[in-house]
Amino acid sequence: MNVILASSSPRRREIMSILTDDFICIPPDINEIAPSDIELELKPQYIATQKAKYISKGHRDAMVIGCDTSVIIDGKILNKPVNTEHARRMLRLLSGNTHKVITGCCINYRGLERCFSVSTEVEFFELTENEIESYVNTTEPYDKAGGYGIQSHGALFVKGINGDYYNVVGMPISRIAREASELLMEYEKQEEQKNKR
Repeated sequence: MNVILASSSPRRREIMSILTDDFICIPPDINEIAPSDIELELKPQYIATQKAKYISKGHRDAMVIGCDTSVIIDGKILNKPVNTEHARRMLRLLSGNTHKVITGCCINYRGLERCFSVSTEVEFFELTENEIESYVNTTEPYDKAGGYGIQSHGALFVKGINGDYYNVVGMPISRIAREASELLMEYEKQEEQKNKR
């Protein structure tokens, strides 16, 4: 079976390799914006679904996995910072507070689909201006939702975590493994029923 990760993220590629080495990455060419009428915490799942569907169109026999991660605080989604000042504002907002990291996931296989979201709470220490300034002057914040990476120097800001660590990095691999296994079983049952007719 072919497995495709609908992503260009090196972090998701690394996490996916925990599950299997036999996969390829194909980034989807979609507009990663959810409609305004979708509930805030369901927006990552909507985008993940669009990613998986886009790649599945050309690879119907493959298992396609799409993911999208959002950092949410005070009813706002923090996307990737666009510049240094934007990154500073994000880190000041996260400082001393607890935020949610929600990864929406969608798995497609031969016409079947499993979509779900995983939420993790992350609490930050109070950050000094020096800590923030040192961090925004690295390359680390700028390709990550929320402007920090928990798997590298951003780990120094984290006071506590409630939930799946890998979800914060960008892919809840244990849940994906279980959902993918159940999806395969569902497909096999359907095929068995077809063959009995």
